[in-house]
Amino acid sequence: MYRDNDAFIGYDKFILDKFEFESGRVLENVEIEYSARGTPKYDEDGNICNALVYCHTFNGNYSSVDYIHKLVAEGKPFDLNEFYIISTTSLGFPESCSPSTTGLKHNFPKYTIKDKVNFKRQFLREKFGIEKVYGIISKGVGGYDAYTWACEYPDEMKFIMVAGSCFKTNGYRYVVSKCMESIIESSDDFYSEIYSDSLSRMMVSINRLLYSNYFSKKIFSNLSNDQIDVLMDDFVDEGLFVDIYDFKLRNDAVLEYDVEDKLKNIKAETLVISSNDDMYYTPEFDVMPLNDLIENVTIVTFESDITNINYDDEAIVEKEIAEFMDKVKNKNSS
Repeated sequence: MYRDNDAFIGYDKFILDKFEFESGRVLENVEIEYSARGTPKYDEDGNICNALVYCHTFNGNYSSVDYIHKLVAEGKPFDLNEFYIISTTSLGFPESCSPSTTGLKHNFPKYTIKDKVNFKRQFLREKFGIEKVYGIISKGVGGYDAYTWACEYPDEMKFIMVAGSCFKTNGYRYVVSKCMESIIESSDDFYSEIYSDSLSRMMVSINRLLYSNYFSKKIFSNLSNDQIDVLMDDFVDEGLFVDIYDFKLRNDAVLEYDVEDKLKNIKAETLVISSNDDMYYTPEFDVMPLNDLIENVTIVTFESDITNINYDDEAIVEKEIAEFMDKVKNKNSS
């Protein structure tokens, strides 16, 4: 659905001739799924200079950019008349290069969060000729990509926005990920050539564990047990489409994630957004310490809306996001 010189590019695929992992392993004919929306603008050298990259959540894909739909309308912080928003399905996720789509299953190269970042960077260079982006917008595990990108390649963006995320896997998060690792490794069928029913049942257990962190404490406390059962069943049913091999390597990458010692490298203006009653990412331990770890950081916390179960809390702080974007624009125009 690529249409040259159009303000909107729909869902599409792109093939990288090859991609090299940090481990040194190389895969050829590497597929990446993406969408792009908005109006590309160019600098005097003919390079796109207004690209925003969206990094999705643990169970997301390129279409997860729709979570910020309230912020991209005309006159909004990420107005599509002003910005060109590119969203990819990350390395390791189905429809992009992953254990399931390559057929490599447990033989797929082990990858890191930095590999996920380099996958996006290589795609941007080869598809759009983009070496630097205007900004990175992220949510949840997508924030791991944003922090890593800004730490490892600090001159490649003007800002990052991280919502509901953290800078390392530790404490409760580490326990949850280790539990999921243990569940998977308990199965003798994981290394089988046949995707058995036991692996599907295993994903049911894993998805119930994941669901325990899906909503804020406030939303959970306002749901009846019957409502929780219905929503949990829906969540688990959707999760049955998640391939166990994709999930295993994704969880492995999360377990090794820690950029705390590199946060001082960040040069980009940084906006961190957090719910005061998030179950998984807490302001106390995952957000407030950033005041002393990142030089140009703006922190915004908010109270969750108990009626909002559609995961678009960022719209609650639209005013603060708009003020942050004005700050970024003013800084780069002076």
